[in-house]
Amino acid sequence: MTTPQPLKLKGVPGSPYTRKMLAYLRFRHIPYELLLGDQSAAMGLPEPKVSLLPTFYLPDDQGNLQASVDSTPLIRRFEKEFSGRHAIPDNPVLGFLNYLIEDFADEWLTKAMFHYRWHYPADIDMAGTILPHWSNIQSRRAELRKLKGFISERQISRLYVVGSNEVTAPVIEASYRRFLLLLDKLIEKQKFVLGARPASADFGIYAQLTQLAKFDPTPAAMCVAEAPRVYAWTDIVDDLSGDPAAADAWMAPEDAAAGLADLLSEIGRTYAPALLANAQAMRNGQEQMETTIDGQPWVQPVFPYQAKCLQWINAEYRNLQSDERTEVDRILSGTGCETLIIN
Repeated sequence: MTTPQPLKLKGVPGSPYTRKMLAYLRFRHIPYELLLGDQSAAMGLPEPKVSLLPTFYLPDDQGNLQASVDSTPLIRRFEKEFSGRHAIPDNPVLGFLNYLIEDFADEWLTKAMFHYRWHYPADIDMAGTILPHWSNIQSRRAELRKLKGFISERQISRLYVVGSNEVTAPVIEASYRRFLLLLDKLIEKQKFVLGARPASADFGIYAQLTQLAKFDPTPAAMCVAEAPRVYAWTDIVDDLSGDPAAADAWMAPEDAAAGLADLLSEIGRTYAPALLANAQAMRNGQEQMETTIDGQPWVQPVFPYQAKCLQWINAEYRNLQSDERTEVDRILSGTGCETLIIN
C-alpha cells in the first residue's frame, strides 16, 4: 500500500520525538502536514492505542488509516517507502551502530531530558508555562495557567517512570555532562555521528538536544558554557534539507572503532547496564530494578518497553552476516556495549 503524501502527523515542539521526525522528514524531502492541538480529532483521524507524540496517520495493508507511533520503526518504514537521501547507511556494520546509537538517544538521553525538565524549579516553571501554549496557542491566559499546574503536577509525578529520582539524579547528570563533551569532540572531527552526512542516530541525538540544549534552562546553560559547538550543531541539524547527502560521505567501517570509541563507551557505561538490569528484573517478575551504574546505585520501576529495546538490538545483530558480526564485535569490544549482545 502506497503511503499518501503529504504525511500527516500530530505533534508539538516540546516533544523530542516530534522534533526527531520533523528533522528527518525535512532532510529526506518528504512532504508533511503537522497537526497541532485538536486538529486530528476534528479531521476524524484515528487515535493510537498508546497516546504518544508524534502520531502518524498511515495506511495499513488494506488501505485503512492507522495511528502509528514510535519513531525508530517509522523511520525504517519510510526508508523503504521513499527513495533517495536515506538516513540509514547501506553498510550493515554502520547500520547496526546507527541503530544502537539511535536507541541510546531515544531511551537514555531522554532520561536526562525528562529529569532536568521536571527536577529543577526554573526548568519546571519554563516547561509549565510554555508547553500548554504549543497545543493551545489561542487559549485564554486563565486557561493556560490552569494547564500549567495540571501539566507540571502530572509530569513531576511521572519522573519515577523514566528513572529520575534522588538516587539516580547524580548518574543522569554526570552522563549528560560527559555526553556534551564527547559529542563536542566528535563533531569537531566529523560533521555527523557516522561521517559527513546525517544518519537517523543524529536525528535521535538532535531531538533530545532540542530540549536539553535549547529549551530547558539548566541543561541549556550547561551546554552553552561547556559545549557551545553542540548548541550550534543542534541548530544546524534542525533543517538539513539542503545537505548534499553524498553517497560517499559515510565514515569507513574500519574507522568506527576509533572514531566512535568515546560515544560507544558512554553507551556501555550507562545504557547497557540499565538495559541488562531491566531485562533481568523482568525475567524475575520484579516490579523494580536495582543495579549499579557508573559505580553508583540505580533504582527505578521495570520498563517493559526497554526490555523490547534489548531484544530489538539483538535482532539487528542477528540480521548481520557472520563477517559483519565479527566486525561489530571488534568495534564494540572493550566499550561495554558488547554486553548487550546475548548469544
